[in-house]
Amino acid sequence: MNRSSSRSRRPGSARRATPRASATPRTTATKKPATPAPAHAGSGRPLKARPTTPARNGAGRYATPTIPRQPKPKPFANVDRRTLFKGVGAAGAIGVTASALSSLQGCSSSEEESDATPTVVDDNQATSVTDSYTYNEQMAGLTEAGTWTLPLGTVLFPGEGTWIPALAAGESANPVVTGAAFSVSDGSLATVVKEPVTTGTNYVIYQTRCSDSLYAWVELDTVAGDWALYAAPFSAGALTGGVSTLATGDAEWDIPQVAVSGDAVVWLGMPTATGSHSAEDSHCYLWRSGQSNATAVVTSHGRFACEPTISDGVVTLVPRVRNEEGMYYGISSYQLSDNLATRTAQLVLPQSVKPFSAVSMGGRLVFQIEANYSSGGLLGQMGTYVQMDDDNFVALSREPIAAPAGTSDLFLVKTRASYLYFDIPDEEYNTLVAASRAVDYGEYPARVGTCSTFVTFATVKDPATTYPASVQVRAYKLG
Repeated sequence: MNRSSSRSRRPGSARRATPRASATPRTTATKKPATPAPAHAGSGRPLKARPTTPARNGAGRYATPTIPRQPKPKPFANVDRRTLFKGVGAAGAIGVTASALSSLQGCSSSEEESDATPTVVDDNQATSVTDSYTYNEQMAGLTEAGTWTLPLGTVLFPGEGTWIPALAAGESANPVVTGAAFSVSDGSLATVVKEPVTTGTNYVIYQTRCSDSLYAWVELDTVAGDWALYAAPFSAGALTGGVSTLATGDAEWDIPQVAVSGDAVVWLGMPTATGSHSAEDSHCYLWRSGQSNATAVVTSHGRFACEPTISDGVVTLVPRVRNEEGMYYGISSYQLSDNLATRTAQLVLPQSVKPFSAVSMGGRLVFQIEANYSSGGLLGQMGTYVQMDDDNFVALSREPIAAPAGTSDLFLVKTRASYLYFDIPDEEYNTLVAASRAVDYGEYPARVGTCSTFVTFATVKDPATTYPASVQVRAYKLG
């Protein structure tokens, strides 16, 4: 790959989107008909029922926690074929390997959507925010809605509703962190998952995601690298139903990148870039609350470029595409309402150009490139890009740190410690400065994509000692 970057990174690694967010993986793809996936999904265990730690059956293999003595060849691979096993319970489910899953999906190749032509444009097909827009310190669009102080160590993750998923420090050294949720309506921080569900002294709650009705979290064995993805009904800051095991894996498989919206959990199942399964396909999975199984909805013949996002009821993924021609990534959006059966838009980037993030906002694809490439034209240059209706772009030439948020016209982009936000119709931009005494990395957003209230947080220092002392959360109404 011909690319020059301002920094060197370990192959397959990516910068964290939040201080505790997991690394973003790589990826190639074809939209496939929905295929059922892990037969162990939706186990419905109560929270206090702690499952036995999955037993290893060789490198990259696991036993399904909810089906004793029913070994699963590899994570995400325990699927049942509706036409043959419809109505069969989990205890009678038959495992199918990941390669078999790909073969099943390949049977419908005649129904696949064709991939778009790679988009290579010149600089004159973009409007530069900092060069063409007016800087306006009095710019309208953001109205402060609240400021709250949380305990040191609290980390927020992107959420769509009143409740924002979080990690919080435990009350003691064990557990060291808890799964939490922050309320934008009253500023309260609720403990949702007090301790890991998985049996094992080395497991920690690693990341969380939620909507106002569903809570999902990943638990990680910090020694072995094993992990498990769980979900449960959620309301008013607490779990309201049994815990479902959505997926499990070991160090041969990436910790899943997860997004939650409404009653749906979407995640990526990808082999590690350097492991023994690195040549296998990656898959995007969908699970809805109450379902017994998850479904493999999109396959990438290689690693997805970045984590999934959900905005305006649209799921945006970046699988590998056009594999027979080279390394191409296709920024693709799908309707969540029909379980990703409908692809609403696709933009194929120039060869070898890999995006840092991608999201659909108001029907527009908004994506970020984190490095300068030696080829690819405009879209091979570092920055944030908003695709316009005339196939031109609005571009902000800043190194991306986190995925953007805002409305269909107003976009907030993290730039180092603070944010730069711009309004496309009014052709204005301004800066949202980081909180006073924020640590060096400054603010991080707790929203992705379209939102009515923008939420941001920062670790701040004590004015007397100059040491980090607390976490400050700020909210702004948009529009």
